[in-house]
Amino acid sequence: QVQLVESGGGLVQPGGSLRLACAASGFIFSNNVMNWYYQAPGKQRDWVASITGDGGTHYVDSVRGRFTISRDNAKNTVYLQMNALKPEDTAVYYCNTRTSKGNNWGQGTQVTVSS
Repeated sequence: QVQLVESGGGLVQPGGSLRLACAASGFIFSNNVMNWYYQAPGKQRDWVASITGDGGTHYVDSVRGRFTISRDNAKNTVYLQMNALKPEDTAVYYCNTRTSKGNNWGQGTQVTVSS
């Protein structure tokens, strides 16, 4: 079955950096668009960034220039490099992909930006 396992979250001060990773299995990773979403407390889950199989990237305006999505198809892993973090980036970050089996989510990783 499809599995997505996020890692790399934590507590960081404003202006700091974190790198999230999502290890994927159960589908042909290199063929799939991979997405990152975030969900702040009490808010809906929102899209952050996407990367196509051949490396094309897209970002929500609020993170463009600060976050970078990338992938390693040999390791079946997608990354989210987050720089210049702000308190409003605090959220649970989820990895996502759509396959023939449906819309698939990881368990999420908590990112807290606070001094």
